[in-house]
Amino acid sequence: MSNKHIGILTAGGDCPGLNAAIRGIGKAAMNLYNMQVIGFYDGFRGLMENRYVRMDGNFLSGILTLGGTILGTGRDKPDKMQIGGKIMDMTDVIVENYFKHHLDCLVCLGGGGTQKNAFTLTNKGLNIITLPKTIDNDVSGTDVTFGFDTALGIAIDALDRLHSTASSHHRIIVVEIMGHNTGWLTLGAGISGGADVILIPEIPYDIEIVSESILQRKRAGKHFSIIAVAEGAISVEAAKKIEMLEERLEKAIKDNNKEEKKKLKAELKDYKSKAIGDTIELASELEKLTMIESRVTILGHLQRGGIPSAADRLLATRLGTACASFIDQGNFGIMVGAKGEGVEAVPLKDIVGKRKSVPLDHPWIKSARSVGTGLGDCMV
Repeated sequence: MSNKHIGILTAGGDCPGLNAAIRGIGKAAMNLYNMQVIGFYDGFRGLMENRYVRMDGNFLSGILTLGGTILGTGRDKPDKMQIGGKIMDMTDVIVENYFKHHLDCLVCLGGGGTQKNAFTLTNKGLNIITLPKTIDNDVSGTDVTFGFDTALGIAIDALDRLHSTASSHHRIIVVEIMGHNTGWLTLGAGISGGADVILIPEIPYDIEIVSESILQRKRAGKHFSIIAVAEGAISVEAAKKIEMLEERLEKAIKDNNKEEKKKLKAELKDYKSKAIGDTIELASELEKLTMIESRVTILGHLQRGGIPSAADRLLATRLGTACASFIDQGNFGIMVGAKGEGVEAVPLKDIVGKRKSVPLDHPWIKSARSVGTGLGDCMV
């Protein structure tokens, strides 16, 4: 039996299933491998400031069904942390605290950004294991992330409820669902919730095609429409403009034109902030084109909250207990990914900087088109 010391932290956005994962790691580590476990509060900042709690059975009791994270979370980066109004590299302090607690491994629970930050600490010589969480389901190297199923259920419930008011008032209701860069949540909720049009970042939409889809429904005697739109959805025109700016920026970087690079970065950032995810403007345009009254519902952080679903509790527990096993084996520098009904040790170096987007030939997209759901790119 080992007597290893492990630390746990949660970073990035909160989501259902984090506490189930903490419980899975902690209980398996203590019960099966006689490990000592501490938790750091508020992500990497808590580790840097050495704010921690010693975990035992009582601390982990009763948290399986709780949403959020009992450890708190934050978006601080180890190498770019705001300290006294300045951005500073605090990795050396984090390394010092790691060894101060005689840790054999630090477990980081988080999304894509957390995987990158964890890899930074791996390169500093620390033993790191990560678990993939995010409602966006966009972490590379895992079939699914915990948090996704719960958020999917919340979004579906919202779409179900909005159908009755949309049909009663003969309106277009545009529902904004989380997903800056990927459309897994919007696509899954849209299909399951019977949305008439689904707009996701991976498929730039043509507003004329979207409006025609709605008008076709009206001509068929259906006097309302539900539009599920990811917050990162983008029009064809905007996608072309962004592509052009990115090509110019790439050339400026290649030519080492610092002034042009700075200018284009600012222009690209400004354009993206205006062109991507303006759901209210989208609804206004649809109302003008269709002459049908429209309303907007933005689900926002509602999707992150509440009690984790059974699927997320199972997944988080499965990944958490597997994590304890990998620690016992001395398998570090990995993310514990879900693979079928099992798990897989995925090297962090293979997933950092990657994002799992919806493939254009994915079965969900094929199914949506097959049942007549519009995706804003062609008539079905």
